[in-house]
Amino acid sequence: MESGAILPVRAVEVLRSGHLVSPIVTASAVSSRRVGWNGIALEAFPDVPSSYIPEHDHPTHFLNLFTSGRVRAQWTMDGRTRSADHGAGTLYLLPAGSRDLASWSGPSSRIILVMEPRFLAGTLDETAHMGDVELRPNWNFQDRHIVGILRALHADLEDGSPAGPLYGQSLSVALAHYLIRRFAVQTAPHRDYRNGMPAVRLNRVLDFMRQNCGQEARLWELASLAGMSPHYFCELFKKSTGVSPHQYLLRCRMDRAKEFLRSPQFTVRQVAEATGFADQSHFTKVFRRLAGITPVQFRAAA
Repeated sequence: MESGAILPVRAVEVLRSGHLVSPIVTASAVSSRRVGWNGIALEAFPDVPSSYIPEHDHPTHFLNLFTSGRVRAQWTMDGRTRSADHGAGTLYLLPAGSRDLASWSGPSSRIILVMEPRFLAGTLDETAHMGDVELRPNWNFQDRHIVGILRALHADLEDGSPAGPLYGQSLSVALAHYLIRRFAVQTAPHRDYRNGMPAVRLNRVLDFMRQNCGQEARLWELASLAGMSPHYFCELFKKSTGVSPHQYLLRCRMDRAKEFLRSPQFTVRQVAEATGFADQSHFTKVFRRLAGITPVQFRAAA
């Protein structure tokens, strides 16, 4: 599936009375809106008070993680009302097409991710021909793998997404694969990833990434160059190179930045712009973390 075939999902929203609205009454503190992951969106809500959400529909797959607080939750779905105590680490999975209403007594903090149905289906070769993969709803479960991915996505946004949308998309593809394996009504066949990517396909992708390291690389574009699904591409890319696609892209950006820094005709700000960073401050932060010194120190040493 090409990236253009996936509807953009820019915010965490539900459908109420024919309108897309946020399900949370407070504003988010962290949002993926500016990154443009295309097909997924994540928002973090640090101070959610006691709330009641009237009946609404989910146009996307909806994952809610409680990160703090202890609340009494009550929800109604398919004509059945249930309740439970929810604390940090509790997850909800509400599939696209589901309808519910819910309330919570007590303050909490959340990380919420929504995923466009075609993004979910398009991550695997085995499901790419489908418009969606039917998932089982779950209002009260724990899963350290899902929690780890959601927190990693949140951390990437807080860090300014140094690899652009590529890291977030790669994490979300891993999440989609996990959701299909664990929660799909009908499981997809498992594929073995013992062998690496064919050399011709790999070199095609590596050449593209090196030549365009200053631009935003999108996972679907790279997977399309290799002629495979995003999940299959990520698995084979790492087996072949020893690093993930976003790590390789960052390495290319650092190599290119060092080349520019060795030339006195470019300012640090110009180097930051040429290598795909939002600004000089963000470039300096990432460069210091990866190289151990600042760009100015590197230039002086070179």
